[in-house]
Formats: sequence, structure tokens, C-alpha cells
Amino acid sequence: MWRRAVAVRFAPQRRFFSTSESESESQTLYSFLQPSLFSLKPTPSPPRPQSPKPLQNPALEDLESALNTSLSTNNTDEAWKSFKALTTNSSFPSKSLTNSLITHLASLHDLYNLKRAFASAVFLLEKSPALLDFGTVQTLLGSMSSANTAAPAFALIKCMFKNRYFMPFHTWGSAIVEITRKNRSFVAFLRVFNENCRIAIDEKLEFMKPDLDACNVALEGCCHDLESVSEAEKVVEMMSVFGIRPDESSFGFLTYLYALKGLEEKIVELEGLMDGFGFSSKRVIYSNLINAYVKSGNLEYVSRTIFRSLREADEQGPNYSEETYCEVVKGFLKNGTIKDLASLIIEAQNLEASSIVVDRSIGYGIISACVSLGFLDKAHSILDEMNVQGVSVGLGVYVSILKAFSKEHRTAEAAQLVTEISSLGLQLDSDCYDTLIDASMSSQDFQSAFSLFRDMREARIPDMKGSYLTVMTGLTENNRPELMAAFLDEIVEDPRIEVGTHDWNSIIHAFCKVGRLEDARRTLRRMIFLQFEPNDQTYLSLINGYASAEKYFSVLMLWNEVKRRISADGEKGVKFDHNLVDAFLYALVKGGFFDAVMQVVEKSQEMKIFVDKWRYKQAFMEVHKKLRVTKLRKRNIRKMEAVIAFKNWAGLNA
Repeated sequence: MWRRAVAVRFAPQRRFFSTSESESESQTLYSFLQPSLFSLKPTPSPPRPQSPKPLQNPALEDLESALNTSLSTNNTDEAWKSFKALTTNSSFPSKSLTNSLITHLASLHDLYNLKRAFASAVFLLEKSPALLDFGTVQTLLGSMSSANTAAPAFALIKCMFKNRYFMPFHTWGSAIVEITRKNRSFVAFLRVFNENCRIAIDEKLEFMKPDLDACNVALEGCCHDLESVSEAEKVVEMMSVFGIRPDESSFGFLTYLYALKGLEEKIVELEGLMDGFGFSSKRVIYSNLINAYVKSGNLEYVSRTIFRSLREADEQGPNYSEETYCEVVKGFLKNGTIKDLASLIIEAQNLEASSIVVDRSIGYGIISACVSLGFLDKAHSILDEMNVQGVSVGLGVYVSILKAFSKEHRTAEAAQLVTEISSLGLQLDSDCYDTLIDASMSSQDFQSAFSLFRDMREARIPDMKGSYLTVMTGLTENNRPELMAAFLDEIVEDPRIEVGTHDWNSIIHAFCKVGRLEDARRTLRRMIFLQFEPNDQTYLSLINGYASAEKYFSVLMLWNEVKRRISADGEKGVKFDHNLVDAFLYALVKGGFFDAVMQVVEKSQEMKIFVDKWRYKQAFMEVHKKLRVTKLRKRNIRKMEAVIAFKNWAGLNA
């Protein structure tokens, strides 16, 4: 096709583009220009004015000077007024000023001034094209591309052709190609492309020869939008005339069109041509065949193409794009069933090399496409159907669904799927478990998190620290100490998990925070039974909890326990520091246990811990202001002595 000679001139062709399409394009252009510069609505013709008198040289020079000054100071409106005044009187600024004005207007990146730039360029092309520089037109088209205004860009190119203003294709082609792809305005592009080719041939202008990118855009429009074999082959003939070598995309577009039209012989011819051009990979052929067969609803040919590609592929597989897999999924779900998709994957697995990487397999591609399209339930149903038929897929296929479940916070389903995966003898890695457990904790789905952690333990994953911390942190933040205690009780003897006193402290602190003091005490007993040594933080949480509930006798019991555990060197036992002294003194003073208060004072003095007495004076005055020592003398001499000792120590007797 590209090899045979083609007549240099264009033969008369059937008009492929309809009048309505031309009118639509005109309407788009006018809507771009309204309401600032032109109007669609006819207006009554005003009385014909007298022809303006040509400006004298001094007036012309003044306007040019004003235009130059306005551009220098970025006074756009004044510059535009000066330009209009000049052109209204059949005069033009100098070439440099004219191009500076249009470049300035185009570079402002607002639609109104872009309209001014367009109108000025069209006016100059009609009246005095020699004044317009190629670079100015290039800048204007670039701004139109940035603003995504297709209709005026195509109108500008047509105006250039009409007025025989021929620019090298490379100066304007890329901007038009970009605009075409953004807007999928292939019909308008094909008109411009065909006219450009005609001019290049008729005028023998080598510099107007289109590049490969433009030819491929023309082919794409013919094959995907127009679906016209004759128009596509006309583009191919032009490529042959200009000596433009096709690439894989060129063959892909034609493959799609021929498959859509059922032209199997043409497809065989294309494959032979690809070999002749040295393209060894047929992936682009297969992908476009699949897309075309999906569009025509021919699922049998879709499957046949995939199987053929697998037979001819190397160990890496055909390596289809996500877009192709998405088309396959949409086609099968529209015209077929879940069972058909499952059967496709099963048959593909039989043909795939045993060494193929999972994420390059057909099954992975289809399941991942389901996930990316938002068909999570259908992806799961495909796997269920395969399991029914006694066939499983690689772990990577399941991972893509698990990640999607986590992203959508469908954590219970994720946990259930993990159980299914484990039952198949497949094993997730620690990172995957971490992600799933984190998602469960974030969704406050604690049971799913526990289930996942159990699966993790049963799978003998060596590194469980990250997931363990995620669970404990999440339960702490959500004030669920009872679940923390149950969770810790379950895993405390697992040698892979390093449980420490701080973990038990977290549970005790959480129980105390919500006022569940018996549970906190029970946790302390369990902790000690399992030979975890309580520390100052353990007792500090308990003291504060009891003090908040005004259970001061329990604080006294804690003191009797702590004083036996106090460590002199701070390495073993309880570290008796300022925080612990302060908590004990405040609670014991409020509870009236002055004998114990003085024991704490003596211990603090012995260990040289500074104590601020003011706080305890206040506590005494709040609770025991009316306490009379003389009355205590008759009832409890020991308590009286302790009260006197405290008052002397705190400076209350003064």
C-alpha cells in the first residue's frame, strides 16, 4: 500500500463531510467571537458613511507612536484603539509594530484579547499578508492550543490557505495536532490536512509536507471517527507520495478499521507489511483487533485474538495495556457473562508460559481492569466462578482486589477474601497484611483487624510488629481497653511479638481513663501473673484513676504495694520520681491518710526528691479545714500525731 506509486495530484473525490458539519463548525467559530467583535444577528444597515479621508503623514506617525507607547507600557486597550484607528483609515502600522501587537494580545492568556489577536491576524491575511510574520502566527496558534479553542485555529489555517500564505508545516502543524487530539475534532483536521497536502503537491512546496504525527492523527480520524476505508486509504496514499514511513500506530489504526469492517484479507496484508518494515512486535495489531471486535460485539473473535497472541508471545506474554483490558471487560459484561470472562482467563492460563510474571498474565489484567472500572463485586464473582471450576489465579490477582476493598473501606470483605486466599495455599506478605489491618482499624472494623492478624499468625509471617502496633494504637485512640486486653491476652505468648510492660500500661491507662477501675486492677493482676513488672507509669495511671473517682482507700492500698517495689537505683522495680510522689501526696492528703502521707514525705526526702508543699496545703484546706486536733487526741492518737507532723511539714501551724 505504502509501496505503490500514487498519482501526484488529488483525483476528484466524493464529498465525505456534510454541509451540516460545516455549519456546525461555523457556529462554533462565531460563538468564540461573540459578543465582543462580531455578531450572528443581522443588524439594520446604517446609512453609508462617507469614505474616510486617508490620514496625513503627521497623523499616521502620531498613531504609530501612540501604539508603540501603549505596547511598551502594556496598555492593551489603548494599543487596540490605535491599531483600529489606523486600519479604519486604510493604513497599517509598521511590520514590527503589527506583529508586536498580535503577539502581545495572544500572550495575555484571556479569551477577549485572544479574539482580538485572531481578528487582527485574519484581517491582515485578507488585506496585507506580507505584514504577518510566521513566528507571530505560530505564537497565536500556541495560545489557541493553550486556550483549547479549536474552531478559530482551523479558521485561521483555512484563511492562510485561501490567501496563499504558506508557512512551513512544522511551524503550525504540532499546534493543530494538539488541538485536534484535545477536542477530537478530526473532521475539521482532515479538511485542513487534505488541503495542505493538495497545496504541497500542486505548488511543489516541500516545506508544507506533513509529518508522521499529523498523518497518524488523520488516520485516527478516518478509522475511529469516520470509520471510512476510502478516506483512510487516501491518507495512506499521501504518506506514500511524501515518503513518510509509517509507525506501529499507523498500522494499529488501519487494523482497527479493517477488523471493524470485517476485511480479514486486509489485516493479513497489514501484518505482512509490518514484517517488511521491521516491526517485530504485534501487540499493536492484537490490541486494535480486540478493540474493534469488542465494539462490534464479536466476543468469539476477541477470545480468538487473545489466544493467538499468547501462542505467538514470548515468556513475557502479550503485555496488553490497561485500556485494552478495560475494553475487554466492558465488552464481555455488556454482551456476555461472568462465566464467559472466567472461561477466557482459564483458557488463557493454559496457554501462558509457566514462568510468566503474575502481573503480566491475562487473568491479572482482566481482574485489575474490573477493579479500575469500579466492578469490584464482578471481579470477586469471576474468581468465585474460577474456584467452582477448580482453577485458581496467582496471588497478584487477589492483591489488586484486596487493595481496592481497602481503598473503599470494605474491610469485612477483604478479611473474608484473605481467609479464602489462605485456604488456597497462597500467602500474602507482611506489607499487604499491614495495609489491610490499617484500613480495618481506620474504619473501626476491629473484628476484621483481629481476623487478619490471626491469619497473619497462622501464615507464620515473621515480621508482625507493624501490624501489632497498628492494632494497639487504633484501639487506644478509640478507647477500647477491653479489646486491647483480649487482643494482648491472645498474642502474649507468641515469640514473634515483643510484648512489654508499656503495652499493659496502655490498657490500664485506658481503663482508668473511662472509669473502669476494677478492669484496670484486674489487668494489673494479670500482668503480674504473666511476670511483667509494673513500673511508675502503671501506678501513676491507677492513682489518677482512683483519685478521680475519690477512691482514696484504694490509693492507700497502692502505696502499701508500691513502697515494697521502690527501686533505689531506678534499674529494677518502681522508679520513685517527682510525678509519683506528687500523685500519692495529693490523693492521700485528700483521703485523710496522713500517716501514709508522711511515709511518702520521708521517702521523698530520703531520695532527695523536691516537693512543692503549696499544692498539698490547698488540698488540706479544701477537705480538712474544720479538722480539730483536740478531737482526734481522744479518738486516735496516732492519726493526731500524723496530722500534726503533716501540718508542721506543710507550714500550716503558723
